[in-house]
Parts: sequence; C-alpha cells; structure tokens
Amino acid sequence: MNLSHLDLVVIVLYIVGITAAGILSVRRQKLTGEVYFLAGRALRWPVVGAALFAANISTIHLVGLAEGGYKYGLVIGNFEWMATFTLVLLALIFAPFYFRSRISTLPEFLEKRYCRGARTIMAFMAILSVLLIHIGISLYAGAVVFREFFGVDVITSIVFISVITAIYTVIGGLKAVVVTETIQTVLLLLGAVLVTVLALVSLPEAGIHSIAEFKAALKPDQLSMLKTSNEDGFAWYAILLGYPILGVWYWCSDQTIVQRVLGARTQLDGQHGALFAGLLKILPVFLMVLPGVIGYVLFRDTIGENASQTFPVMINKLVPAGLRGLIAAAMLAALMSTIAAALNSVGTLVAIDIVKHFRPQTSDAAQVRIGAISAVTVMALSMAWSTQGGRFGSIFEAINKMPAQFLAPPITAVFVWGVFWRRGTKQAAMITLLLGFSLGIVAFLVDLPAFGDTQWITDPQKGLGVSFMMQAWWGFCLCSLIFIVASLLTPPPRAEEVADVTWTSPLQVIFHGRLAGWHDPRLLATALLGLMVVLYAIFH
Repeated sequence: MNLSHLDLVVIVLYIVGITAAGILSVRRQKLTGEVYFLAGRALRWPVVGAALFAANISTIHLVGLAEGGYKYGLVIGNFEWMATFTLVLLALIFAPFYFRSRISTLPEFLEKRYCRGARTIMAFMAILSVLLIHIGISLYAGAVVFREFFGVDVITSIVFISVITAIYTVIGGLKAVVVTETIQTVLLLLGAVLVTVLALVSLPEAGIHSIAEFKAALKPDQLSMLKTSNEDGFAWYAILLGYPILGVWYWCSDQTIVQRVLGARTQLDGQHGALFAGLLKILPVFLMVLPGVIGYVLFRDTIGENASQTFPVMINKLVPAGLRGLIAAAMLAALMSTIAAALNSVGTLVAIDIVKHFRPQTSDAAQVRIGAISAVTVMALSMAWSTQGGRFGSIFEAINKMPAQFLAPPITAVFVWGVFWRRGTKQAAMITLLLGFSLGIVAFLVDLPAFGDTQWITDPQKGLGVSFMMQAWWGFCLCSLIFIVASLLTPPPRAEEVADVTWTSPLQVIFHGRLAGWHDPRLLATALLGLMVVLYAIFH
C-alpha cells in the first residue's frame, strides 16, 4: 500500500490519541481491584455493547471476512449473525445469574455452581485460550496484514502492536479498555463503511447496473447465507449444530468477552448491552463480507485464486490517497481492541481466580499489581507463540479450530447443563472439563499440519472429513454424555446449593416474572430475533 504523508499523519495521530484516551480515562480514579478489573461496575449499556463488539472484531475479521466473501460468499457471515443468537442467550439465560452472584470472573461462577476445583480448572483453560487464540493468533494475523500492506516485517509489527496496546491496558485496566474500545468501534465501522460504499459506487464502471446483473456475475449461491453442500464445511446443518457450541463458549462463558457485561452498572445495563452487541453483529455481513463478494465481481482477474488478497487489493484499487490512513487506523483499532480485551481479562483471572485462592490475604493493591504483571507476562508469551502462526494455514480456521476441538465442547457442556440441570454435580463438572480438554488436545495435535502433511480429522481426502464445526458438535455430545453419566454416579448437590444459580426449567427464562415494559430484555430479544428471521428469509 502506498501511503501519503497525510495517511501517515492520520495513523500517528490515532496511535497517540488512543493511548492518551486510555490513560486519561482513569486519571482521577483510585485503581482499586473493582475499578481495575470491572471498571467500578459502572458501565452503561451503550458502552457495554460497543465494547463487546470491539473486543470481538479484529483485523482477522476485516481481512478474513472479505476473503470469505470472495471465496465462499455470504455464507461466511453466519459466524457474525449466529453470534446474535448466542448474545440473546447471554442476555436472558446467563447474565441474570452472573449479576445475582456478584461474580468478578466466569470461573468464579463455576465455584458457586459446582466447587473450587472447577473454578481453578476453568481459570487455567481461560488463560490458555487468551495466550493461544485471543492474543497469539490475533497478533500474527495483524502482523501478516501489516507486512502485506506496509512492508513491515512480522516481528517488528508484533513488538510494536504489543507495546502500544499493553501501555494503556496495564495502566488503566478495564475502564481504559472499554473507553478505547468504544472509540475504536466507531473508527472501525467508519473504515468498513468507506470500503463498502466505494465498492458499490465502482460497480457501474464494471458494467453492473442492476441486482440481476450483479447476481449473474457471481458464483452460484454466493449471495446465500445457507448452503446444502458441506464441501467447505459450512453447510447449514454444520453451522446450526456447531456454531452454538463455539458461541456459548465465546459469548457466554469466555472472560475476555463477558467481563464487559460483569462491569455493567446494573443487570439491565448488562442485558441491554449484550442485546445491543447482538444488533451490531448484523453489520459485518454488509460491511465486511459483502465487500468481498463485490471484490469478486470487480477484481477477480487481479485476485485470482489468492482470496487472502481481496481486502488489500480493494484498498489499493478503491481508496484514494489520504483516506488509506483511515483504513490503516481502523485495522489497527480492530487489532488493539481485541488484544486489550484479552490482556485485561487474563490479569483478572490470574489475580482473582488463582493468586487470591492460594493467598486469600492478598490486598486490593497487590491484586492490581499482580494483574498488571501477569498481563505483561502473558503478552510476552503470546508474542513468542504468535511467531508460529504460519504453521496453521488459514488464520480464520486456526482461531475457530482450536476452541472447537479442546475448549468450547467441555466448557459449553458444563455451563449449559449447569444452569438447566440441578442434578449436575461438582465431580461431573471437573471430570468433564479435564477429560474433554485432554481428548480435545489429543485431537488437535493429531490434526495439526505442523506434524505432517495430513489433517487426519479434517481432511476429506486422507482423513475423516469432519469439519471443525462438526467437531465442536460431536465434542459437545461426548462431553454431555460424560457429564450426565458422572452426575448420575455421584451424590446430587443439595437443593439450597444450586437454587440461586440454576433455572428450574427452560421456560422459566421467558416466564419468570411480569414484563417491565418495552425495555424488558425479553421483549427486546424477541424483536431482535424477529429481525434475524426476516434477514435469513431474505438472504436464505
């Protein structure tokens, strides 16, 4: 990418401005544990929703969704729209228990539902997910993009991005993170809107003057959200069965994401924030996937089979000098917001779930200090791990395949059965987490191309041909079986132990009390789900 002096000024101003905003956001606050880890539990719903969205959207999305749109079509957008459904689950099913329990971390909830052992196991799994996925792979993806766009080598990019993000995250805690994430959400959406509009405006120059002509220029089903063929692993049934397992782990039980909801001012703010994030998740299909589809029409002769170049080619061909700096800043914003969210969550997990367990007398100030030190340590380890990102082939596959195999199935099983089945026991939870995680790690290593040329589970030619989406589903079924059998073989928990952390039945989620007016989360969730049904009916 050829950057003008104006572009460089925009990028530098962004870096300086976002760092200053993060630090200044906490300049008059005493950084107690609750302020540092949960922003003083004072976040209002628009900030919660924007921060949830920004923590999720990364450079991988900007580049990967455009690549997916070019290669597969709108079907790749199911990873965005299905998130709306799991955010509804967060708002209606899980958030009430999180607020009622006054927890600071998701592992802490497992202690209240099961036992201390389940909390410790979950904490270590969550820290591992931050190191390997949320920061490690995101850093590598961002570094690769910056190498392709700006000619900066991968190691230099990793170090630069890590240092800048760590400064305001370690100094300011969650308050600094959500303030910067809100700003970054706006910038990210502006950049995505700019690329989409410029792509649409360019269609007449390519001889496309109507929707019919546009469809005729595309591959079959490239504008469809639902596919019957599972050649690429994205058949409708694979998405319907596999995504909820990934979605409940990520949106409902992952500390990196849910920490924003835990920092909400009230339960209503937390629920409204989750639903607002669900509404925002509709946008990437139109602002990140659709541009890739348009890129197929405009530049398929230039891009050819190298779909990963879709976003870079569109920037170079469509965005005028002076505005490329805005796009670069948007990409940097997406990457930094994801890493900052993960850094803050790992500090929370180490300080509260691990250190305070073994040293209950740890002071509030010591917790903050430990959180900062652990964030820096994990960042350093993630930087080292990120240099291995090229071993996984597709970055998009890497960030989904790892949790699909060894994180999402056991964690989703323990959380879902835990809130809906009062017979579930602490022994079952620990066995499911340990055994499900161990079996998943074995499957991951067997399927890792770094140890050979064949993906023995995923490869449809030489292996079993089970896509990572279906691996998530079958892994969940296995973990559920382990949980149920272990629960029935162990003594049931006392009724008073689980009364405040479980629903009596799924219907209680909807009919647990009178509607509080139009702003009742149940009504808003119904409206949001209705909108999703309409969208799927249009783009089926």
